[in-house]
Amino acid sequence: MVSLSADEARRIALRAQGFIGAPDRRAGVRGILRHLGAVQLDTISVLARSHELIPYARLGAVGREAVERAYWTDSHAFEYWSHAACILPIEEWPHFAFRRRVKRAHGYRWHRMEDKEASCRLVLDRLRAEGPLTSTQLGGAKNGGPWWDWSETKIAVEWLLDAGDVVVTERRGWKRVYDLAERAVPDELFHDELDDAECLRRLVALAGRSLGVGTRADLADYHRLKGEQVDAVIADSGLVPVEVEGWGKPAWADPEALATEPRGRHRTTLLSPFDSLVWDRPRTERIFGFAHKLEAYVPKPKRVHGYFAMPVLAGGRLVGRVDPAREGTTLVARQLSLETAKSAPAVAAALREAAEWVGCDAVRVERGGTPEQAAAVTAELAALGA
Repeated sequence: MVSLSADEARRIALRAQGFIGAPDRRAGVRGILRHLGAVQLDTISVLARSHELIPYARLGAVGREAVERAYWTDSHAFEYWSHAACILPIEEWPHFAFRRRVKRAHGYRWHRMEDKEASCRLVLDRLRAEGPLTSTQLGGAKNGGPWWDWSETKIAVEWLLDAGDVVVTERRGWKRVYDLAERAVPDELFHDELDDAECLRRLVALAGRSLGVGTRADLADYHRLKGEQVDAVIADSGLVPVEVEGWGKPAWADPEALATEPRGRHRTTLLSPFDSLVWDRPRTERIFGFAHKLEAYVPKPKRVHGYFAMPVLAGGRLVGRVDPAREGTTLVARQLSLETAKSAPAVAAALREAAEWVGCDAVRVERGGTPEQAAAVTAELAALGA
């Protein structure tokens, strides 16, 4: 069995996620999507939406409109349930058949429809006649109550999405745009012929490729599989059993990741908390020694690092956190913290690049983990002309 040091495992994970070596800019956003296998969506937008931050973190200042076009044109991608609501490469449509079958067999979401057949028929007829529509265009998403008080039409279209009769083809003003799956998915991919074992083998293999190396729990979490589902197919997934120093649990690696030494320059960048490098918090702490928590839903007085604290990656390490905001053309670090005093130049560089990307011409540090940290990053920003 191959044995890996903790440092080797960290470098393999970074390369698998696209953070070591110059990325193939010709492949662009679509190449990043295929490489990662899934890009998580989320409603929170601070610097930008999370799905825009993912290619930015790897490619640098790619235009935000170009990111959206890359995801949503030419039937290149679709949205479905993976790690969460994710953008997925269209070629993976057949491999989520196992999940569509489960949803279909269940018959409904957590909501129940008063007249399921009529409501679903109405949605399908409208889409067939009029083309892609949002839930608002279909008749409204809400009944007038809180956000979970969905209308009958919204419940119907979301259930049809779960079951695979409908597909989300884009986000428009953050609203889902629904279309008939039979029209939106290319003919050669529009089938649910693969049995559960073949679907799971593919998703476990994809998770292994995207992670580089991972435990059973890591592999399961990537596409939100169950541990027993991973167990059932791991031997036939093509992944190689390995031992990793300090992990204390069995692990598996992508054989291609083991074949060559990870080499090349490291990215210095802010990471979305929903970036697949860090979305699994126990794995992040195991690999980087960095405990991170999204505090957007934590009451403000109880927050430690801020509403949308973004980890800072530099030199292959997580070296700090920044909770950003924008005031006009100024990027504000409402709160930042450094892992060590030596992290100040990297945090400043990440802030300056992010500011330029979102069209800001200045950066201001509001407060740091200590006054000394705030002063150190402010001084580095001044040296950079930010």
